[in-house]
Amino acid sequence: MRTAVMTLALVCLVLVVLPGASREARAQADPYPTMAPLQEYLMPKDAEIALARSAAPPSIADSATVMVLGQQGYTTAARGTNTFLCYVERSWAKDTDAPDFWNPKIRAPNCFNPAAARSITQIYLMKTRLVLAGKSKAEIAQAIAAALNRKGPPAPASGAMCFMMSKQQYLNDQGRNWYPHLMFYAAGDTAKSSGANLPGSPVIASYDPQARVTTVMVVVRHWSDGTPGPQ
Repeated sequence: MRTAVMTLALVCLVLVVLPGASREARAQADPYPTMAPLQEYLMPKDAEIALARSAAPPSIADSATVMVLGQQGYTTAARGTNTFLCYVERSWAKDTDAPDFWNPKIRAPNCFNPAAARSITQIYLMKTRLVLAGKSKAEIAQAIAAALNRKGPPAPASGAMCFMMSKQQYLNDQGRNWYPHLMFYAAGDTAKSSGANLPGSPVIASYDPQARVTTVMVVVRHWSDGTPGPQ
């Protein structure tokens, strides 16, 4: 019974964490109707590098390549040696009808394995370029759909996954830093085939129809610094 209740609680929380997860939330008044000044989304370079590396344990993140957001988009701030890629996502990682698509407080450190770095990250980096070009949410959604229709950004590569274990992550105004977790990606709507979101299952999944990707999430016990996560 306790496991089932915990799983239900995690599913309820993930509805406000994952992009594309909550249609009910979108029906509420949009607290962030327009993009804030770009400066509100930016961070000092060294602080952003440190935050990006906090996504994964040091044995992974310390040797990863790190990208940071600047006035012209993401650029490589530290060249790694282990083929992992870390960066801090902003609010536009969500799909465009999410109510906090423009929330300037969101900082989501991710550390992607090589399969995810060459596939799943490309949609987010494309969205970032569109955001910085001043495109509207509707224009961004149209551009993503057009790119996917012409097979622009590649589908998630086999084995694509990501660490999100930063104690400093701010995923939204409700979940804030939520739980340390791992994410696994698959093309299309594959939540049912993973046994996700079922009573007693530790697996949570959400399908993002704009990116056409299912994100499968597994909560882990510790933050990247080794300290215990929430019970």
